[in-house]
Amino acid sequence: MARVNLTLDRETFDKLSRHAKACKAPPSTVARTLLREALERREELARRKKLAEDYSSGRNDARELLAGLQVPQLELLGDEED
Repeated sequence: MARVNLTLDRETFDKLSRHAKACKAPPSTVARTLLREALERREELARRKKLAEDYSSGRNDARELLAGLQVPQLELLGDEED
């Protein structure tokens, strides 16, 4: 496992500490979990954005690419911030 040192502002540190206490876990474990979740979410948003761009550009295989998405997911494609 790699090691990273972070410098957090007081407000972020306090929020992390409160969350860790509520979870009954060390702050480093909670921070690692939150970071992993955030990175996975960003990757998913990037995939959805690419699909939406491909679909809107008239890509020939767009329908096939979008077949796995459900209607509510398609409605969300335009709602992400850049």
